Amino acid sequence: MSTIVNVPTNTEGEQAEWKPAANPWMIAVSVMIATFMVVLDSSVANVALPHIAGNLSASTDESTWVLTSYLVSNAIMLPAAGWITRRIGRKRLFMISIVVFTGASLLCGIAITCRC
Repeated sequence: MSTIVNVPTNTEGEQAEWKPAANPWMIAVSVMIATFMVVLDSSVANVALPHIAGNLSASTDESTWVLTSYLVSNAIMLPAAGWITRRIGRKRLFMISIVVFTGASLLCGIAITCRC
């Protein structure tokens, strides 16, 4: 099954140069930053486990549930993100995710106590 594609030409009969709608380098940088944030967040959770356990008087086994719940929630959100992307679009979902993550991180950082 072949498709005929009309390529716009200029007045001299040469093909016009194709240019992407968005800068591919900006897209690559934004995806790299998001991937780095996921790895960083997982690493911070791993490093903080002993401190979490000590501050909450929990055992090491109990504190590993922090990391387990993070990984499970990540596994749940991966397929859900595909559905949400079809509903609201990739760019909007990405921007909302960055804002929510930054806001939640800020609230965690300024918390004085943990009332669990």
